[in-house]
Amino acid sequence: MIRVTFLLRRKPSLSAADFTAYWLQEHGPLVASVANSLNMLRYVQVHTLDDPANDAMATARGGMEAPYDGVAEVWFENRAAFVAATATKAGRQAGARLVADEGEFIDLANSTVWLGHEYPQVNGSPENLLATERSTLVKLYFPLRTGGDHTDVSAQHYWRTTHGPIIRRQAHGSGIERYVQVHRALDDELCAPLREARGCTVAPYLGHAELWFDRTALQLSTPERQESGRRAIADESTFIDFAQSAMWLAKEHQFIDHR
Repeated sequence: MIRVTFLLRRKPSLSAADFTAYWLQEHGPLVASVANSLNMLRYVQVHTLDDPANDAMATARGGMEAPYDGVAEVWFENRAAFVAATATKAGRQAGARLVADEGEFIDLANSTVWLGHEYPQVNGSPENLLATERSTLVKLYFPLRTGGDHTDVSAQHYWRTTHGPIIRRQAHGSGIERYVQVHRALDDELCAPLREARGCTVAPYLGHAELWFDRTALQLSTPERQESGRRAIADESTFIDFAQSAMWLAKEHQFIDHR
């Protein structure tokens, strides 16, 4: 599969509540209505929570970018399915409708979008966990940029082969239910048109980490959790530029799932 990750900042004229209402009640159903024309496999909205943990996580890393207001996630069966969606008149018309409506509530210039591939690290049971509003699950979203002496290529390799196993080994003590790395498809020529169509000026990230926690476990400050947190941050600092990355907690709203 291939995934579109679209980090959203709301228009300055909208309150957080108005942004959320339009996204959920107007734009979400619009996306669902054209999903078949665009070969979408799955569509999820990730809504940022106003949670004290967001500031705490950023402070622990010496300061980070402000959280985005949300993330739109769209899955496709493969790259060919994504390309095929733009090859038809119906697909092009559907795409144009979505971009036009995005401009009603999204600050597109200060948002960013890219294509990526998933690398699951800790699989929950069931694997398709969702941090819905009525569950005690929350989703941690962590878009990151390359730091240290790494190139983007070496940072992705380190992230997948070294950092991932560190987090896997301490997942139980950390309260992690599921952990997935989503790596940007570096140098894929399909990424630029997505950003250009929306006038995005923010450069895409290296990718993002997403972790699901049970809220009750997240609130426990055990010695194991504290030590695992220190280990995670120490290793993150070797390949991540914290000042140009962000981290926040969120809830998910799934509109379509044809997997």
